[in-house]
Order: sequence, then structure tokens, then C-alpha cells
Amino acid sequence: MVATVAAGLGLAVKAADADVYTVKSGDTLNNISATYSTKTSNDVSVDAIVKANDIKDSNLIYVGEQLTINTDTAVKATTPAASTNTTSEAVAPAASTPAPAKKAVAPAAATTSDSSSAKAWIANKESGGSYTATNGQYIGKYQLSSSYLNGDYSAANQEKVANNYVSSRYGSWEAAKSFWLSNGWY
Repeated sequence: MVATVAAGLGLAVKAADADVYTVKSGDTLNNISATYSTKTSNDVSVDAIVKANDIKDSNLIYVGEQLTINTDTAVKATTPAASTNTTSEAVAPAASTPAPAKKAVAPAAATTSDSSSAKAWIANKESGGSYTATNGQYIGKYQLSSSYLNGDYSAANQEKVANNYVSSRYGSWEAAKSFWLSNGWY
């Protein structure tokens, strides 16, 4: 139906191109959106990514998750043919320059002091650094949900669970701190 209407209006509709993007440590929907908007010269909004991937919480994506990114959803105007022929003709897509080959980039290794500093900063903001701090269902130095700690509130378990949580959700303590600064929680 859209193609029929578009052909009648002198519009060429190009099928949407899509890329599959694998979420990396430190990624956010905002930086993925900005990267694709710059790379494709199309506005690839956070809302478009959320909608295309049926994401329930736009603040929550996971390392290794694969996202579909619609890279070309533009409808381009063309000049209608100067004939009385009512059948529409296919319009060839404009030639494009091939994208440069993607280079594999190893994630930058965080220094231990950067990681320790960000971890200590979060602990101070969350609990003042106390393993015994509580706030409703959140417990300990990193204010983790009691369900994450499985009843073991020892310092060693809090450290282990916090490291696993931050690694799986943010990829690093620095990324978790960055998220905290933007949102007031991690």
C-alpha cells in the first residue's frame, strides 16, 4: 500500500536497510544512536532503536546483546515520468560508496587504579563504604538487592556479587560510575 501511494506521488521507497550491532562494554543507546547517525547521515534515534528491538527499559542493554539498527528509512522524492502510462517503474537506488572495512578494536584495558577509584566512589555514594548499610531491600557497601546476595551478606560475597553485576551490566566500574553520574544510581 505504501509503495503504491508513493509511486502515485512520484516517490521512490527504498526498503529499510538494517545492521545488526553487538553491544560492547560501555555502550549506551545514546552513543550507538550517535554513531549510526553520523555513519549513515540519517537520524537513527534512540526511540527507533528501542522500537526496532522491543526494548522495555532504554537504560538497560547488555554486553553481547544484538540490536537491529535501521540505517536507511528515508523516502526520497523523484520526478514523475512525463507519460500517461499508469504503471509504475522501478527506480534504481543511488550508487553509494562502500563502507570502509571495520577494524577489530580491542577494548582499552582499564588500569587497576581507575577501576578501584570508580568502585570506591560508587561504594561511598551508595553506602558511605559500609558493608552493613541497608535501604529497604538494598543491602551493603554497593546497595545490592538482597536477592542478588542470596542471604550471604559477607564482605567477600558483596565484593564478588558487585563485581559480577557491574561486569555484566556495564562492563567496567568506570562505565558504572559514568551511568551513576548521569542517572543518580547504577
